[in-house]
Amino acid sequence: MSESDELDGLTGFFFYMFIVHPATAWILRPGRFERKKSIMYAIGFLALLAAIKTGISLQSRGPNHYNLLGVTRDSNPLEIKRAYKKLSLQTHPDKNPSPTAVDEFDALKQAYDVLLDMELREVYNKFGAEGIRTNKRYDETQFFMELGVYYLTFGMLAYVLTLGKRSGDARQWTFTGLIVMLVVEISIMTSTESLLPKGVLPTWTEHQCVWLLHTLFPAFMNGCRSMGSYLYVDLEAQGRSLLMALQEQNKDILLVLRDVQICTQSIQANGGGGGGGVPNTTRVLGTGSGPVAGGAVMRATPTGKIKE
Repeated sequence: MSESDELDGLTGFFFYMFIVHPATAWILRPGRFERKKSIMYAIGFLALLAAIKTGISLQSRGPNHYNLLGVTRDSNPLEIKRAYKKLSLQTHPDKNPSPTAVDEFDALKQAYDVLLDMELREVYNKFGAEGIRTNKRYDETQFFMELGVYYLTFGMLAYVLTLGKRSGDARQWTFTGLIVMLVVEISIMTSTESLLPKGVLPTWTEHQCVWLLHTLFPAFMNGCRSMGSYLYVDLEAQGRSLLMALQEQNKDILLVLRDVQICTQSIQANGGGGGGGVPNTTRVLGTGSGPVAGGAVMRATPTGKIKE
């Protein structure tokens, strides 16, 4: 990547980290909206900001050589010559009254010279206008070194920003996206033929596609951070709460069972003494121990059991 692309990527990273992420966290704050609405609002907010920022960055880069000539990346030299001849008559300074006519004609001539030369055209597709200015050529060692520096840097940043129990899912999503982006970039840049579908972005180059991936990754990473924290469920805390609730419920059940057992023993004791009518439970459940029918002594234990 060129220095301008690296600076643009770094600016985008800090923009999403210090502005977009807090705003997304505000949207996802519990109780602010319903759960489904919060997720929809957050995704829509991130997508809108990413689209706006990417569009502004793309506009500032200006049209590429294919856009200037009105051709596609699959156009043959004859089509390029025809397009240049038609546009050169329109943009020539002798016929174009615009104050920028000279610059427009020079840009058109440069685009024609690059795209007509198959070697320069391949360099432009892979490395952009910066590659043409620096006469850059594909070097496998240099390419993988630059790739390693970029992805190690963003990998460490992603790891640091997703530390903590609540960011476990966010870390997994972020590194999955980083690996997918790495595989796509290696496939695009090392292939001898264009892997881009003909009907999709016909005027875009491999260099622009890689730039787009690098531009959107900070938005993806901060979206993962926000959504991961919001959707996090602490299973350990839930398990502890469930166990405590079961414990309390078990206590209530034991108390009920103790009362039932005491009442049952009281009824049996009074029935065995030949007495009729309503059983005298006060005799059985005294504070101490005392005689009951048949001479037996009944005593209530702390666990609610009756001992003779």
